[in-house]
Amino acid sequence: MSELKEKIIKEIKKVYDPEIPVNIYELGLIYKIEIDKKNIVNVDMTLTSPNCPVAESLPKQVKDSIIKVTGVSDVKLNLVWDPPWDKSKMSEAAKLELDI
Repeated sequence: MSELKEKIIKEIKKVYDPEIPVNIYELGLIYKIEIDKKNIVNVDMTLTSPNCPVAESLPKQVKDSIIKVTGVSDVKLNLVWDPPWDKSKMSEAAKLELDI
């Protein structure tokens, strides 16, 4: 994994779903992080449900946190619903935190 990608993941881990006390990376809401040769970051993310109350603010918060990372030139964030999120996408750490 590139150093830049590691820094991006570190920033994403500071973003929490307000209803669940686990960061969105460990929740499995980030499906893809790709960095092109111009350091444009392409992110596919989802939410726990299409009716999520933070559907407007959470993607913006993720994008804003990534763009602050030194070396990132731009962020293209795609909100995707396929495949739908479920608890199996959570990391072991997140499952332990939530007693799942």
